[in-house]
Amino acid sequence: MNSPRWHRIKQVYGSVLERKPEQREAFLDEACAGDETLRKEVASLLAQVGRSEGLFDSPALDVAAKALAGDQAQEPSPDLTGHTLSHYRIHEKIGEGGMGVVYRAEDTNLNRQVAIKVLPETFLNDRERLARFQREAQLLASLNHPNIAAIYGLERTESSPLLIMELIEGKTLAERLAKGPLPVVEALTICREIAEGLEAAHEKGIVHRDLKPANVKITPEGQAKILDFGLAKALQGEPDSSEHSPEISEVQTRTGVILGTAAYMSPEQANGRAVDKRADIWAFGCILFECLTGKRAFEAETATETMAAILKSEPDWNLFPAAIPWRTKDLLHRCLQKDPRERLHDIADARIEIEESVSEPPQVTPTAQRFPLRWVLSISTVALLIGVLTGPAMMRYFRPPASPSQPVIRTSIRLGPGQWLDGLRMPYLDRPTRTAMALSGDGRFLVYSAIKENPTPQDQPRLYLRRLDQLEGK
Repeated sequence: MNSPRWHRIKQVYGSVLERKPEQREAFLDEACAGDETLRKEVASLLAQVGRSEGLFDSPALDVAAKALAGDQAQEPSPDLTGHTLSHYRIHEKIGEGGMGVVYRAEDTNLNRQVAIKVLPETFLNDRERLARFQREAQLLASLNHPNIAAIYGLERTESSPLLIMELIEGKTLAERLAKGPLPVVEALTICREIAEGLEAAHEKGIVHRDLKPANVKITPEGQAKILDFGLAKALQGEPDSSEHSPEISEVQTRTGVILGTAAYMSPEQANGRAVDKRADIWAFGCILFECLTGKRAFEAETATETMAAILKSEPDWNLFPAAIPWRTKDLLHRCLQKDPRERLHDIADARIEIEESVSEPPQVTPTAQRFPLRWVLSISTVALLIGVLTGPAMMRYFRPPASPSQPVIRTSIRLGPGQWLDGLRMPYLDRPTRTAMALSGDGRFLVYSAIKENPTPQDQPRLYLRRLDQLEGK
């Protein structure tokens, strides 16, 4: 873990900080002469000094510097394709990460295809890595859910321990998103299944801590499966083997060390603070945002700049297409609150919101618009009240001069999706009672006040003017 590149970044960074502010640019130019990448990385670290408390304190600085220097890359592990480990015949490598190499293999005893995670040789004498490898097996063994890749067993061979897992065919969500955003219904369906898998993990007291599109597989049938619990941690009852280790590594879990992938880190992770299930909820919000827009919620040229954006910036909310349900937009705002206390506290609530969004009909043109039952009931009640309140006036103004009869005039107000008639007090709603509509003196115009169904403090009622011989108000 002592790459020359990492030491060089840290050395230049520390030397620059020792200079007066007006001397730093010149010193940086001289120290990084001929190495523009080094200058850019050190400059990105310096740009955040004083703006993101805790982000560049040791040991978080060490981890960030190592990530910038590519220090997490290890010597390539030997390819085991064609070998047989125990009774597993290795066919091909299908993935590799910090916590192991994954192969497609055949279980010759049961004649089935499996995925095998093998710990790289460089980590076989690393007690922390071995403990994490076993912990991943134990955590997966405690989970049994259709949206989480299953574990079949943990075996030990002379060369390495083997984690035997369910082989998930298909592409990762990251590969799918490389082609652009998903259709709204598909995005909501996949994210609902991710939420269901997370809900099962959280109910077991397990936080994933590295949730990202690359760790979600989409089967040929379209089902989402959460992978790679290598950085997961039980919330209660399990000490962290790395907690008392003096060595600084990118997989430590104690406070002050950054875990996960930068673009999907929660602010508390980026600051090196302890995390709980709300870190997974933040990552889930980032995934949902990317599925709907095709863009990452937080992204920059370097890991450091990305973490700074997570701490200080907001996603580009203007990227949302018009067809996204208002419930989903509100859910994203709640998932991506920087303060964990203000963030959505339970992933089950996200699942429920998505289910209700999917069940609602899409927004279409006014002539073909359909509403959920509770909107229909509300609008019907409004129409009935209008008929009762304005019927006599309309009969008076619309009565034909020569006709002895007085026809009854009926009308209704068409509200937009998610709107309530402001001030109307329904028997089953706790809303203030005040005048919500008024009829012009000549009976030709109606003015009414409407507001969003679940208004925020910033949402204000809006007045609409409508001719009674027309359907829409302005």
